[in-house]
Amino acid sequence: MKGCVIPGSFDPITKGHMNLIERCSAMFETVTVAVMVNIRKPGTISHGDRVAIIRKACGKMTNVEVVLWKGLLADFMRERPGCCVIRSVRNCAEFETEITAAETNKRLYGGCETLLMPAAPEWADVSSSAVREIAAFGGDIRPLVPGNVWKDIVRKLSEAGEKK
Repeated sequence: MKGCVIPGSFDPITKGHMNLIERCSAMFETVTVAVMVNIRKPGTISHGDRVAIIRKACGKMTNVEVVLWKGLLADFMRERPGCCVIRSVRNCAEFETEITAAETNKRLYGGCETLLMPAAPEWADVSSSAVREIAAFGGDIRPLVPGNVWKDIVRKLSEAGEKK
């Protein structure tokens, strides 16, 4: 396979996400980071802002594109024949969830292949929800998010908190 798709909500992007994107960038000719609209998770940072932040975070990786998708992952993959889905798993519970999602996507579109990659151990405990919670209480998120976008993330999370 020449290309891969890394789908997710990325609310916000973390160093764990970046590690996965960097690893895939080294293995595939093209990497598409798909910011997915999840009807069960409305999100804190707007989808457009997430796309902009991820593009900035991935700026030095010339084979990475970042797009917004408002639909089913299987339909997104149907438009990208020859690409596979890459999902990172941090623990056994995520493995079970990802296997179920992979089977569902395959059922919806037979050409949708999913590869599961173990999270790098140093980032296995990092999640977007933890970053949001730390930021909400004024904690320092710099160790958890890409260095070139941490100020953008703090600003967008702060703006979202003010709107509530």
